[in-house]
Amino acid sequence: MPKPPSPVVIYHNPACGTSRNTLALIRNSGVEPQVIEYLQTPPDRATLLGLIAAMGITPRELLRRKGTPYDELGLDAPSWTDDALVDQMLAHPILINRPIVVTAWATRLCRPSETVLDLLAGAPAAP
Repeated sequence: MPKPPSPVVIYHNPACGTSRNTLALIRNSGVEPQVIEYLQTPPDRATLLGLIAAMGITPRELLRRKGTPYDELGLDAPSWTDDALVDQMLAHPILINRPIVVTAWATRLCRPSETVLDLLAGAPAAP
């Protein structure tokens, strides 16, 4: 009989300290999450748009600047549309801020790492 999928999914970058800490907090809670190393397995457009919608943020709010081509691409210019920013995240997954944690009741960008504790408790997290 196949094992059911984990009730927790983390879009993870093992090179990121915040992402590693969040993963450790999930595991310390007794949950083994589905780990998606999004730099190796980037989300498709529909998945990325779904994550953004579920978090209730804009594509611009999901952009990561540090250690990415953000500045070289001039992504701080207000002329970039949401669709164009999503295109850039799809072309350069390193631009997607992390970690994103998905549970049955909420999806959050877990920065700082402790944000995940509200998700694991099933409590509505503060916006």
